Amino acid sequence: MTTLRGRRVSQRVQWQLEQQGLHPLLARIYAARGIVMRSELDYEFQSLLPPARLTHADQAAVLLADAIAKQAKILIVADYDCDGATACAVGIRALRAFGARVDYLVPNRFTYGYGLSPDIVDLAAKSSPDLIVTVDNGIASVDGVARARELGIATLITDHHLPGDELPAAACIVNPNQPGCDFPSKALAGVGVMFYVMLALRAELRRRDWFSENSGRSEPKLATLLDLVALGTVADVVKLDHNNRVLVSQGLQRIRQGRLTPGIAAIFRAAGRAPAQASSSDLGFLIGPRLNAAGRLADMSLGIECLITDDPGRAMNIAQQLDALNRERREIEAGMQEQALLLIDKVGANATTDADSDSAATGVSLFDADWHQGVVGIVAARIKERLHRPVFAFARGEGDGGEIKGSGRSVPGLHLRDALDLVGKRAPGLLLRFGGHAMAAGVTIRECDLPRFRELFAQVAEELLAPADRTRTLETDGGLESGYYSIATARLLEAEVWGQGFPAPLFEDEFIVESQRILKDKHLKMRLRKGTQRLDAIQFNFSHTPGHTIRAAYRLAINDFNGVQTPQLMIEHIEHRSP
Repeated sequence: MTTLRGRRVSQRVQWQLEQQGLHPLLARIYAARGIVMRSELDYEFQSLLPPARLTHADQAAVLLADAIAKQAKILIVADYDCDGATACAVGIRALRAFGARVDYLVPNRFTYGYGLSPDIVDLAAKSSPDLIVTVDNGIASVDGVARARELGIATLITDHHLPGDELPAAACIVNPNQPGCDFPSKALAGVGVMFYVMLALRAELRRRDWFSENSGRSEPKLATLLDLVALGTVADVVKLDHNNRVLVSQGLQRIRQGRLTPGIAAIFRAAGRAPAQASSSDLGFLIGPRLNAAGRLADMSLGIECLITDDPGRAMNIAQQLDALNRERREIEAGMQEQALLLIDKVGANATTDADSDSAATGVSLFDADWHQGVVGIVAARIKERLHRPVFAFARGEGDGGEIKGSGRSVPGLHLRDALDLVGKRAPGLLLRFGGHAMAAGVTIRECDLPRFRELFAQVAEELLAPADRTRTLETDGGLESGYYSIATARLLEAEVWGQGFPAPLFEDEFIVESQRILKDKHLKMRLRKGTQRLDAIQFNFSHTPGHTIRAAYRLAINDFNGVQTPQLMIEHIEHRSP
């Protein structure tokens, strides 16, 4: 079942924000998100927290500056998602601009898995690096760092994931979530951490007169990397606290002004979206998935090459390949999702495909021998959204080891990694490997152990997920006044920075359904009336045909059809009303 709940708004705070010059609608929306002063919406670069406050960023800068001065060989070991790819690109672009000898390695996710493992270190050692720098991984790589030490290779860990009980014995660790770090923004993405390290490195090189007139070196402008930082931050779905909103806002400004890296510009063109109208949702739902498709179906080095090339022609060629991979990913995902819905009852999940049903098992585990490893995470997310239950989707690993790899997605109220930890404690040896966060996690088990995992995960989810959290709740910003159903209002809202922890406006109102039709057998196109006003609306992947009167939760958007733009409501939920 889904319930709609209006966000509380302090009228006094809303009035104060209006008096400080905010648009009345924005004042109401921001007051509902805890903003009390307009200064909290100051996204100038000077508002960024200083790099000196990030623990060990200065030590990392010294380590890197020494390596640059000695012309030591630096190797960046990247993760295979959008955050990892953008973090790698930030490192490559900045370090090369500083004069470093630097290359990168992004391991195949299906062969090597996640993190700086001993096998990855052995692979990296073939290029004889003096220093390995991890981006968006490494905080749990105790064995991998130990292997690097055996081989005489220094390691610098830059990561944002939660650490385990033991930290790797690296030369330096930069992670806002490591013990003892009092950096106020714990929500930095991997690309944000790397950008901060590059800021600290530039400051260290300045202290060494690296960019003096006699050196012949020009000081690079790191602001040119902010489009990469914004993309990785939004795509990794980290909380958009004020510091992250500064990074995203600065990056979006550069994108809209046409000052973006050739690779991101090419991906925008391949996606059919004009950078001048770019929004944070474009980064999360158009650009990010095209980069992620490389890591899911092929090799993320393709995505990284797109981000680090300065050749527009090469960037466009790679962007077209990424676009083709994303189309293939969507086709694979659609088939797997359909199979998943058919499997739900067969595997004993006792679930229905009705999003408003309460009959789903508290924790769901799905597996098909033919599923693609790189897409199970998306399938888990889709089924999680449909059932509002934590879901794991499994696929067979490579080789004949009898292992299956699962990717899980959770709902608010259940910390997925903690749930896996409890499963592992109750059945020692069941989980071969696992890790992750509150909302997303991965696990490897033996295929023969799937029934036991399914049973234990359902039990643990039943214990940990409170009854109130089993109901999907959509928080809304109330009704939208008739004068705001306009393209101007839609553009006003799109221009702001929205994302995880700082959600885009969602409104709710009652409407009369004047007409409806089905598009492509799965999307519901409607003509709605509110008072004397008539509005176009669309609901993607709808599950119920609406009645004559509905209450809908929706976002205000712009429909661009044959060059004609009109306001359109993007429906997220429909409640039926009696006539």
